[in-house]
This record gives sequence, structure tokens and C-alpha cells, in this order.
Amino acid sequence: MSNIFIPRHELENLILSAFLNSDVSETNAASVAAALTQAQMDGQVGHGVSRVASYCAQSRSGKVQGHAKPHIIAETASAVRVDAGYGFAFPAIDLALHELRNKAKSMGIAAAAVFRSHHFGVAGWHVERLAQQGLIGLVVGNSPAAIAPFGGFKPIFGTNPIAFATPRIDAEPLVIDLSLSEVARGKVMVAAKEGRTIPEGWGLDRDGRPTTDPNAVLDGSMLPMGGAKGAALVLMVEILAAALSGSNFGFEASSFFEAEGEPPAVGQTLICIEPELFSGGCFSQRLELLLTQLLDQDGTRLPGTRRLNLREQAEIDGIAVSQVLFDELNQLVG
Repeated sequence: MSNIFIPRHELENLILSAFLNSDVSETNAASVAAALTQAQMDGQVGHGVSRVASYCAQSRSGKVQGHAKPHIIAETASAVRVDAGYGFAFPAIDLALHELRNKAKSMGIAAAAVFRSHHFGVAGWHVERLAQQGLIGLVVGNSPAAIAPFGGFKPIFGTNPIAFATPRIDAEPLVIDLSLSEVARGKVMVAAKEGRTIPEGWGLDRDGRPTTDPNAVLDGSMLPMGGAKGAALVLMVEILAAALSGSNFGFEASSFFEAEGEPPAVGQTLICIEPELFSGGCFSQRLELLLTQLLDQDGTRLPGTRRLNLREQAEIDGIAVSQVLFDELNQLVG
């Protein structure tokens, strides 16, 4: 599959135009375009340009409210509840992050719950932005049913990502970002769109049989990462993201990919920590000692190394986009 390489600002403007043509407000379009461009730049293609067509279709159909204005429903000195208004998740999370920064710096720790939300893309990007401000971030989010409970094959839970980020001394933040399925569902979607097979072990068909057909997996179920232990983590995230925020569970949520149906109305929960307060001012030094020990062995590397390398290379060469997705994007721009 051939790729073309596009400067960041050009790709972001193309995505922005696609959303503006699909009944999305300028503010929301800018927030979503920035997030999808960042995902593509970081090599997270399942959360990048591949999402534009389905997002636009959902805005045009009204499944996503393109002009929604996220707002705060309730708050305390260290907590906030944000209503995404059945709009895109990114503007709501932007609001939550703004509140968390201020609250955590004054209270030491703060949390935010986002409800009536949508797909929130690369989980790590949201907490990376907190780490860039000297704060530790943790985020969980649920999604439409794609994973069966351990031992079953009827999907109940979403792929339910969890991400963590921490600031470092004179280095980019350390970001740990996990989809709790064996692989992110967006990668299966991209394979289906590009007509490729997928490795066995990523998912099952609707009858519970292993398959390399991405369309069969999309119609069936994803496999959890790590078997029974991974399935338990999926359940934990479902509780923290959906039950805690008052959102739809995965089995209640409509598809992120289809324009038809009610809004998914899923949830996200974010926690933000001021590390120096808890550590008595020694967190940064202790963290670097730990990471030095980790890297002092041949063959080891920190999580996110590939992402940072791709980001650096994209600044030089442009962001890689498959010809198929580039053509699809241009059709949306008109």
C-alpha cells in the first residue's frame, strides 16, 4: 500500500475542511482535526485519518452533535463532571484538561468525568498534555462492545484503553498507552478499509472462531490482551469510565463507525496528580533513577520510543497517509 507524505499543517487543514463541510462548528472541527493529525503523526493510524469519514458521516446524520458545546455540570475544588453534549469527545476533554491542571496544582490531585461522549482517540495524547505541564495523568475510557468476557464470545465490553503519562527531567514525558484488546480495533478497521488480512489472534468471528478476516472480526469480537487478566482489566476500566461517569456501557453504546443509530454516549475518567507534593519534592529524581536502571540493560527501551521517533521523522518528511485514505479525505473536502 503506497503512502504519501504531507506536512502537518496541510494535513490538519484538510481534516479541518472536511469537518467544516460536515456541519461541525469551527471550534469543534479544530479540536478534532488537531487530535486526528497528532494520531496520524505518531503512527496511530487507527485513530488518525481513517476516522475522518466515519466522524463526518456521523455529524451529518446527527449521531454526533457537531455544534455541541461541552460544559461543566458539577464541580468541587478537586473534581469536575463535564457534559460532552453528544458531541465529539475531544472538545470535552480539552475542557476537562484545563480544569484538571488548575485543580491539581492547588489541591494536589484532581479528577474529571466526561459523559455523553464519543470516541476519544489516542488516550495517551490527553495525558501527555498534562505531563507537559509537570503533572502525572491517568485516563480510562470505554467504547462500544467489541470484547467478550473471558470464556465467552458475545461482546460486552469495548476495547477500553488506559493511558498514563509522567513528566521527566530534560526529556519528553513518559507515556504508557494500552488498548486492552490484543490490538486496537482501529487497526482492524484500517485493514478492512484497505483490503488487507490481519494476523490470527487479534479476534474471533461471530461464532467464536479465530479468523484473519478483519470484517469478520468487526462483526465478531476482539480478543482481550493477556487472557483472563486482561479481561479483568477491561471490566475495571468499564466501571471507572462508564459506571463512574454515568455513561452507557459498551453493550449499550452504538458504533463509533456507523452513521446510523443513537449517540454512543460513552464516558471517560481522568485523574491528575501534582507529583512533587506527594513525593516531598523528590519525584523527578526518583523517577530518573528508576528509568536509568531500566535502560541499563541491553535490549530495553522505554514505552513510547517508537511514537517519539515517528513524530520526529514526520516533522522532517511529512506525515505518512495511505493513498486510499488520502483520496477519501480529499473527497470529503470537495
